[in-house]
Amino acid sequence: MTTSSPPARRGSATAGAPLAAIADRLGGPRVDHLLSRAAALAPDRAALRTPDGSVLTFGRLDGQVDAFAAALHALTPGPEAVVAVAAELSPAFPVAYYGTARAGRVAALVNPLLREDALVHVLATSGARTAVLTPEVYRRVRTVRDRLPRLETVLLTSGAAEDEGVPALAEVLAAAAGRPLPEAAADPGAVANLLFTSGTTGAPKAVELTHLNLTVNAAQTAHAHGLDAASVVFNYLPTYHLMHLNAAVQAGATQLLWTDPDVPGSLAAAREGAVTHYYSLPMRLSRLAADPAADPAADGAVPTLRAILSGGSALPPEATRGLTARFAVPVVQGYGLAEASPQTHFDRLDDPRAGSCGPPSVGTESRIVHVDTRAELPVGERGEIQVRGPQLMKGYLGAEPGAHLDAGGWFSTGDIGYTDEDGCLFVVDRIKDVFKCDNWLVSPTEVEGVLRQRPEVADSVVVDRPDRFSGSVAYALVVLAKPYADEAGAALAAVRGANARMPYYQHLRYVEVVEVIPRSQNGKVQRREIRDAVHGRDLPEPSAEGPLEVTRAAGRG
Repeated sequence: MTTSSPPARRGSATAGAPLAAIADRLGGPRVDHLLSRAAALAPDRAALRTPDGSVLTFGRLDGQVDAFAAALHALTPGPEAVVAVAAELSPAFPVAYYGTARAGRVAALVNPLLREDALVHVLATSGARTAVLTPEVYRRVRTVRDRLPRLETVLLTSGAAEDEGVPALAEVLAAAAGRPLPEAAADPGAVANLLFTSGTTGAPKAVELTHLNLTVNAAQTAHAHGLDAASVVFNYLPTYHLMHLNAAVQAGATQLLWTDPDVPGSLAAAREGAVTHYYSLPMRLSRLAADPAADPAADGAVPTLRAILSGGSALPPEATRGLTARFAVPVVQGYGLAEASPQTHFDRLDDPRAGSCGPPSVGTESRIVHVDTRAELPVGERGEIQVRGPQLMKGYLGAEPGAHLDAGGWFSTGDIGYTDEDGCLFVVDRIKDVFKCDNWLVSPTEVEGVLRQRPEVADSVVVDRPDRFSGSVAYALVVLAKPYADEAGAALAAVRGANARMPYYQHLRYVEVVEVIPRSQNGKVQRREIRDAVHGRDLPEPSAEGPLEVTRAAGRG
């Protein structure tokens, strides 16, 4: 069943709002016009607050963007030249990002957590001629500079480089302040950003996002998240994501950037900053839900808080329940991907549904299709999620135009999910992660959810293991909740208990005890690397009835 801005459910009055109702609030045809509009409306309002207490108003931020754009005309001549920008959580990012757009250049976003080889891939694929990097990223790039012949100029977001001739952003802004700024073309269909996919199923691809993609999605997101000029957004993420920046600027909201690793301690900053929207990752929110120090009854309250918003991956239901009970505000999540600027779905703040990513964003269509036949599936049946809407990318860099779409203009996300009777989306897993056992579709994420409910298990990940009779069977890595004299016995007890609650084709047939589950810097499970390692091992075949094989029980040392 196709879902397009479904009717309001249980009293919601916002789900059916037409796209035009929010699109008319866009700042202009370029993404930097979002900031121009905010600065014109409230130049003295705080746009950014940082942990050190500094404040940057919309007016001052807009002036710095002008200066950077003027500087780029000299540093990187030629329209649509690519400028790589490290997406660190600091004011340097919006200055360089919006300044690149204002100069008519294309910003290629760089994850500042990337290591050398990945940095080479991103910078070389994008064709960046100028890069605005943190000192830490610059030190990595410096060691591979010989592999980046097109990179001509490097600027540092802060401080000074050990090498002479590498200026800091502040120096460039000071030198360009007041310099005449040539007006860039205002083409909504022009590429504004290159955003790289996560690379979980192969080398990251460069996504071409237009000014229209980004400005529309900023309005869609601000609308769905309930952001307005009175909002104070607590941005507690490892990098600066475009969605949070553009949506807050679109709404004229204040952003409080927070980088301290003390998760419960973040509540004091949120309380002091009168935060209304608290954004973070599932792993941090799970810690917040479990930590006694984060209890509002123990001075962890944030009276101004209106919502807790999770992104990046699925928030465990127990964390959602815990946070909802503690803070008495909606705890919600959405769904999106780099190719969609990124948001396509978001749960309703006035009527959240546990485990759901909510209905499609305004102006967005979504449907579920059979993985093999591509036939559209009815409510409740699982298949691949497809989307279409104005926030959908122009295409992949270097690919044929339209190659990412089917004949009906639908984009296949590679994710498995289903919708309920109200059009709310529930994401199950990645197509590359699901597998078939005896021709039954198995979701590793679902199996992990059952396994994690066992008292013996602190953390787990499940992947497929090839099997000559069933095609594939489930293989689990588990982190035990405490030291056990018999680790193998504890792991077997956990898995047998979980298997008793699942159909046979989901049963775990192998279990491995490990110290930690391999994850990326931003908390995502490195499932592809785990699968490759598991597939490369010579292991005995479990019998049809069991027993389970406990492999490489790592102990605790």
